[in-house]
Amino acid sequence: MEQGRVGGEAARRVVIEEGLAGPEVSLLLWTDGQDYRLMPAARDHKRIGEGDIGPNTGGMGAITAPSVVLDEETQARAVREIVEPTLAGIRADQLDFRGVLFIGLMLTEAGPKVLEYNVRFGDPEAQAILVRLRGDLAEIFEAVAHGRLGQMEVEWSDEASACVVLAAPGYPEQSELGSLITGLDEAAATMPDVKLFHAGTTRRAADGAWLTAGGRVLGVTATGHTLDAALRNCYESIHHLNWEGMQYRRDIGKLSGQ
Repeated sequence: MEQGRVGGEAARRVVIEEGLAGPEVSLLLWTDGQDYRLMPAARDHKRIGEGDIGPNTGGMGAITAPSVVLDEETQARAVREIVEPTLAGIRADQLDFRGVLFIGLMLTEAGPKVLEYNVRFGDPEAQAILVRLRGDLAEIFEAVAHGRLGQMEVEWSDEASACVVLAAPGYPEQSELGSLITGLDEAAATMPDVKLFHAGTTRRAADGAWLTAGGRVLGVTATGHTLDAALRNCYESIHHLNWEGMQYRRDIGKLSGQ
């Protein structure tokens, strides 16, 4: 902000209300206005560069892993002190909110603190979370919409998961678009358990070839019995993929505390 990239004139003045230190966690849930179901906690990686350096992005990768991202005791505290009071406040304000609630947390020495609320999935958190879902996502949406969430159990695999974002050159400031993406078929054939989520892509009308069409191009997502296994599956798949100037972080899930 201070370099003038964000906010213009408004960025010349910064008000600091409170400084929080600690790892960030994304805690998402579905609610139908009365009941709720938690999703596995995720951790995003915002900075463009390895070692968490450089400008912020929409997210360069995300991980989930039982008891690694958020231990049971801290999650129970977050539910007790944040999730349930938040939902109670929504009902007290007579807001008939049904959908996804995204709570961005910072795990401080004093306990979990709220950084932000969003009423949507996160990207790339959603990719890492939903590959662990056992069941029909459409049935969950229907239960949320019709107030029947309390009647269903949402089951998750006990595996870890990871999503590594492949980005265009120049991202996040001025992305270079229109590059030919190669290796999609090879990656799918060689690593059938890895999911390739398209984001900034388009197909060329003349021959059906895939081209880059956005800053964040692909989300390479996989599960594994451990977080290391999930990450290994992602990075092995990435070896098959390429376009000119493709960039990604090689340290997703590897920073201290992750």
